[in-house]
Amino acid sequence: QVQLVESGGNLVRPGNSLTLSCKASGFNVNDYAIGWFRQAPGKHREGLSCISRHGGGTEYVDSVKGRFTISRDDAKNTVFLQMNSLTPDDTAVYYCAADVWRDWCSFHTYEYDYWGQGTQVTVSV
Repeated sequence: QVQLVESGGNLVRPGNSLTLSCKASGFNVNDYAIGWFRQAPGKHREGLSCISRHGGGTEYVDSVKGRFTISRDDAKNTVFLQMNSLTPDDTAVYYCAADVWRDWCSFHTYEYDYWGQGTQVTVSV
């Protein structure tokens, strides 16, 4: 049974950092492309970063490039999202997702087959 569980969300002050975890079970995280997404109230779910399977190539959207870093620990079967210099605009529910079919990763939600339940990140004074 394929399952993704996010953790690490919290309430932080602007300028602080946070690391999210996406723990996979039922498959090897190295075998699927994994993406991080977020959804703020009243907004569409947007892709932030992704890591391709096997080779582990990474992609970032412009809004997080230089601030967020995606990484994968195959021994822990977990993908991480390190987030620095957080601002109130980063407040959202953060999700990870797995794409079973493609070698590369993308930011299109419809290309992902399995999703976690999400973890809340709130950036506020």
